[in-house]
Amino acid sequence: MPAYKITVNGEVKTLEVEPDMPLLWALRDVLGLVGTKFGCGIAQCGACTVHVNGNAVRSCSVRVADVVGQSIITIEGLAQGQQLHVLQQAWIDEDVAQCGYCQAGQIMSAAALLAREDNPTDEDIDNAMAGNYCRCGTYNRIRSAIHSAAKMRTATFYNAATEELV
Repeated sequence: MPAYKITVNGEVKTLEVEPDMPLLWALRDVLGLVGTKFGCGIAQCGACTVHVNGNAVRSCSVRVADVVGQSIITIEGLAQGQQLHVLQQAWIDEDVAQCGYCQAGQIMSAAALLAREDNPTDEDIDNAMAGNYCRCGTYNRIRSAIHSAAKMRTATFYNAATEELV
């Protein structure tokens, strides 16, 4: 099996996997990062969303071989030690999660939005979150949490593209 070096949550990892292995399964089964969830397997539900070079991508549809040399951030890498990302805190404050299954993907899509939009409108949020499905229907709370995080981030914000607090 070929070996691939990928950077996950700031650490270089060497994976000996088949080149067509989806990133999702490498993260979960090989690296043990189980925060990223399997939902549909066809990049339609958003449960498996991670950042690749700061962009929200569906890890079920990206091959490990295609992310060599790129920066991957998972939900586990969003916080800085004990310091939660502003979105993670907003999710708690707004009591967003019900079952919680989709929430890692929701947060990762929202983090990519906040990395490029300082003060997103409802339309910005709706566009960025399209394709992230929540069977519990917490969309209003998700939108509220994103607005809340946008306000909180003036104190601290994690930029997924640069992997640092700004």
